[in-house]
Amino acid sequence: MNSPLSAAVSCQAGKVWLIGAGPGDPELLTRKAERVLRSCDIWLVDDLVGPGILELATPGTRFVHVGKRGGCRSTPQDFILRLMTRYARQGHTVARVKGGDPFVFGRGGEEMAWLAERGIAVEAVGGLTAGLAVGPALGLPLTHRGVARGVALVTAHTMDGSRPDWRALATSGLTVVCYMGMGDPARLSDELVQAGFSADLPVAVVQRVSCPDQRSTVTCLRDMAATIAREGLASPAVVVLGEAVAYRTESLRTENLRTESLGMESLSTDSLLVEPGDVIPHVVSTARTAVAA
Repeated sequence: MNSPLSAAVSCQAGKVWLIGAGPGDPELLTRKAERVLRSCDIWLVDDLVGPGILELATPGTRFVHVGKRGGCRSTPQDFILRLMTRYARQGHTVARVKGGDPFVFGRGGEEMAWLAERGIAVEAVGGLTAGLAVGPALGLPLTHRGVARGVALVTAHTMDGSRPDWRALATSGLTVVCYMGMGDPARLSDELVQAGFSADLPVAVVQRVSCPDQRSTVTCLRDMAATIAREGLASPAVVVLGEAVAYRTESLRTENLRTESLGMESLSTDSLLVEPGDVIPHVVSTARTAVAA
């Protein structure tokens, strides 16, 4: 039989939500994730969570930024685990907000197990991982009838230095989406070719999938490292390898993103009035009559 004291403590116990915030675009957040986020009074936020997501918080929400970006210095995982435990035991409703999906290279399984072992109430809300968001973002089919019969999500970087079974993947008929592969693209491409991937295999590299500053390039495995260097692409990015990449269909949105990557802004307007003193270095118009003085 529970004592009044234990019942009171139980009533005051908080909860932790492991929430996938998607690849960056707030419109790709699930309805459940948005609802749960608004109910949480403390957010522990990863570095890859888009700024538009933070705007969904209710007034008075406390933000604790905990880093976590591949290849960069991050808040120690043990410290994050202790923070979640402490806040929950203080009665807070805690959002552990992660880019993408908590259970796809997000350590969600580790965090859920840690909290459950300590008697902390914990639930998870899935999110769209960048490796799957890249398809709609580029008009790129990850599976394609007669070309790619499935998708493999892999990481090129692990703490112990191990690698995926590249040889098995080379003959699998799958599209391979590689996370954390930007640390040494030349080494990655060499490993893949040595494992049996064709040097002519189509490759797409996409930086900051779905974000306003998304940038991408399509090349072949042989030229991947040189193309990444020439285009100045960097983490966070995913590398998509497979014949399905060749079936990419460029969309109007892709073209808009391309102009944004050049520091330009795409506008749809009947007219643009320029007043004396306005500074507009360059204007590109698709109209037959572009300028009227």
